[in-house]
Order: sequence, then structure tokens, then C-alpha cells
Amino acid sequence: MGIVFEATTQADAEALVEIRILAMRESLQRISRFDPQRARDRFLAAFEPALCRYIVANGTKAGFVLVRPMVDHLLLDHLYVKPDHQGRGIGLAALRTVMAEADAKSMPIRLGALRGSDSNRFYQRHGFVQTDESEWDIYYVRDPQTVSDVSPP
Repeated sequence: MGIVFEATTQADAEALVEIRILAMRESLQRISRFDPQRARDRFLAAFEPALCRYIVANGTKAGFVLVRPMVDHLLLDHLYVKPDHQGRGIGLAALRTVMAEADAKSMPIRLGALRGSDSNRFYQRHGFVQTDESEWDIYYVRDPQTVSDVSPP
């Protein structure tokens, strides 16, 4: 799947919130935690346009990724693909790009995934190892020194 990334600006915030809500709705409903206002508020409180990129597939903004550089790792804070674009390799193509960027810097990637979400299996399949968990989230790391992308091309 060929994708390109497109920069975001503050003006994109509401469109990004909408993608986030669409992508998370089913997982949040499954655990009775779906609250669009809370999802909106949490995203907007920490949104930094310079760190966020649209995922563009076949000319369509199919999702977005937001990676925060930290002192000793990259935090994959958001990776969402619209439900009608899922299952086409778009998320994997975006993740592979993030992994290549982290590998080039010899930095691990850390992330949290909602408990019960399909994203947990997705990250585990691609070399992420569980490090911790909380009431609602499971936390993972992918260290370029100890794992490689275990998925087929």
C-alpha cells in the first residue's frame, strides 16, 4: 500500500477529532466508554500540529499519525485509520514508516492501546511487546535493538 503524509495545522483539529472518534467508536462502545466529548477534549488538550501528519492513500485523507519525540524514545501517541479504509494495509504502511524513522534514530517506540481494541493484536504482530497495563490501556514498546518487523512484506 502506497501512502504519503501531509502536514496538519491547527485548522485541521476538528477533522482529526472526527477521524479519532470514528476509529475508536467501536472499541470504546465495547467497553462502555464511548463519549465523543471526552475523546474530543482529550485530543485537543494535547494536539500539536507540527507532530501530526495525515495519512493519505490514493489521494484520500484516510487517517492520521502523531509521534512525539521524547528524551529516550518516540511516543506513538495516535495512529488512526477511518473505519471505511481499514483492512487495506494503510495502518501498516504508516506504522512501517514510523518504525523506519525510529530505527534510523536507534530509538524505541512506545505506545498505549485501549484494552480490548483490535489494535493490541496489530501492534503485537509487528514487534511490540507489552510493558505495562492500566484499567483502560495496555502499554507496549518496540526496541529496534531487540526486535525487527515480524510481519510479512
